[in-house]
Amino acid sequence: MNFPENLRYTKDHEWVSLNGNTATIGITDFAQRELGDIVYIDITSNGKSVAAEEVFGTVEAVKTVSDLFSPVAGTISEVNPLLDAQPELVNSDPYGDGWMVKMTVNDPADVEKLMNAEAYAAVVA
Repeated sequence: MNFPENLRYTKDHEWVSLNGNTATIGITDFAQRELGDIVYIDITSNGKSVAAEEVFGTVEAVKTVSDLFSPVAGTISEVNPLLDAQPELVNSDPYGDGWMVKMTVNDPADVEKLMNAEAYAAVVA
């Protein structure tokens, strides 16, 4: 499985890429494989402030629905518009076009407290 070194990870299988105080968030390669074919993404939290570990949306796969948890506290500033018509991008490109949301984080240092790729790989091993 693929866990890029430049990202941070949560125990709930989200990844975070930080650029200044803007975080891009998605689900990991492990998570999308466990879910199977993703058919719908429901994120209605655009413009809302969310706390760390708060649910900001759901991912619907053929056999299950899974909550999406915010890795850090902040305000959702953008939802990936491609996912409305192409939710399968999460399966085919979880770290690229399959990202879920962008968020203005309250404290960028919180991202550094998340797991690195090596620690996350040990969790899912």
